[in-house]
Amino acid sequence: MGTVEASHDVTVVGGGLAGCECAFQLAKRGYKVLLLEQKPVARTPAQSTDELAELVCSNSFRGAALTNAVGLLKEEMRRAGSLVMAMGAETQVPAGGAFAVDRQRFAESVGRVIRNHPGITVQAQVVERIPAGPGPVVLATGPLTGDALAADLEASIGEGRLAYYDSIAPVVAADSIDWDQVFRASRYDKGGDDAYVNCPLNREQYEAFIDALLGAEKVVPHAFEKPRYFEGCLPIEVMAERGRQTLSFGPMKPVGLRDPRTGHRPHAVVQLRMEDVAGTAYNLVGFQTRMTYGEQKRVFGMIPGLAAARFERFGTIHRNTFVRAPEVLDDTLQLRARPGVYLAGQISGVEGYVESAACGLLVGLQLAARLAGEPAPCPPPTTALGALFGHLRRPSEDFQPSNVVWSMFPPVEGSLPRGRRGRKDRREAMVERALADLPQWPLCPEVVAGPDPAP
Repeated sequence: MGTVEASHDVTVVGGGLAGCECAFQLAKRGYKVLLLEQKPVARTPAQSTDELAELVCSNSFRGAALTNAVGLLKEEMRRAGSLVMAMGAETQVPAGGAFAVDRQRFAESVGRVIRNHPGITVQAQVVERIPAGPGPVVLATGPLTGDALAADLEASIGEGRLAYYDSIAPVVAADSIDWDQVFRASRYDKGGDDAYVNCPLNREQYEAFIDALLGAEKVVPHAFEKPRYFEGCLPIEVMAERGRQTLSFGPMKPVGLRDPRTGHRPHAVVQLRMEDVAGTAYNLVGFQTRMTYGEQKRVFGMIPGLAAARFERFGTIHRNTFVRAPEVLDDTLQLRARPGVYLAGQISGVEGYVESAACGLLVGLQLAARLAGEPAPCPPPTTALGALFGHLRRPSEDFQPSNVVWSMFPPVEGSLPRGRRGRKDRREAMVERALADLPQWPLCPEVVAGPDPAP
């Protein structure tokens, strides 16, 4: 690809969560952004629409409570004027203690703001080489960065590219569920009974399901593609291979649930979470899989309530491309080997929707400061934004993508008063500290209003 038009200050490659967030933050501060997105010219195997900010896996942004690390990250992003968080709030659907959205309405909302923003030009184009400028370039091409572009990136950073597989959970139509065999409830009654649908299994049903799962035909990767799964998103059959009871302590754990028809806790459950506001579809929570489509119908049909399930989307697997961030990125997530080129989102080494958007937010804020000739400091390490950023900067012999987790934060035990030393107390103290420290970050725009309304 050649040089882009000189009328733009920054080029952002990729119209996913990170790219849209980054482009919005730059445009909000007066910079002209050229956003290059390959859809509708081309799609990755995981994509099914031509919308910007398409959610290709779950529709959940995970835990909503501030005592979840990702919940704190979302709150910090809201205070920083995040587009993704604002549009997520507008398109939210019931999900108990989680923050989930109607994926179609969410993508449409983000796309409407981006395409109508006077400072952003969206251009459909397959990018095979890192653009030459003018001005800075942000690569936010996500887990399925094209082979040609990935090869060009690897040529700049050497042995910096790694690959593993992410798994996508299936979705079933609500009117194909046998509602007489399931019950609505959230674990420990958190979030109301409308958030989750539970398919209860007794011991015999669970054992039969595990047998079928282990014996099912799986999609076989190419010989040159060694699967390297992210521990937080393992296919259910991989979990089952680790032990027959692994699933009953994982996504099928029955704790906090009682079947109102029997008054007892099931041996195991499969939870279904609402996909859209209208409740027309549900995804199988934690049921990422690499089974063939035919085997998914057969094996998942053994789950009580899903014998006649109609699948609106089958589970799939896809490659994830990312760099060894501590080695190849500087403190502004700029390539050491190629100044002026920044990485945002999953390609930088974060994992998850929220973390990807947060990474786009960070790059946008820091790059805007640098373009203005101002300092671009890192967020305080005590904040969720700083903790996530620290993960990308912390030296590691075997760097792996990660969600934001509490272990990334500095401990607070020494500052806790006597009698407040439990896990919940420590997390509450971390939250208090983070929200107190966030305004001290010079780039925190708490005084700036939320996303500009689309013209």
